[in-house]
Amino acid sequence: MSRQRYTEEFKIQAVKQVTEQGHSMTSVAERLGVSYKSIHDWVKRYSKPAKQRQVDDAQSDEIRRLKAELKRVTMERDILKEA
Repeated sequence: MSRQRYTEEFKIQAVKQVTEQGHSMTSVAERLGVSYKSIHDWVKRYSKPAKQRQVDDAQSDEIRRLKAELKRVTMERDILKEA
């Protein structure tokens, strides 16, 4: 099952409907055919200034990279333990 991908502009417009126009997240989600959870996540992310979003994205990328590296190193260690 493939997920629908939305453009950043679409997400920002949806967030503006909630934050600036005062619509509820539920009504915006229903109107746009998007899940409530998606709208909630977008509001959480896009209500921050762009500079803060970039910092948060960079930190998330670094955490993801470090978790992958930790997983790889742990597997290598376990293989060496068994040998």
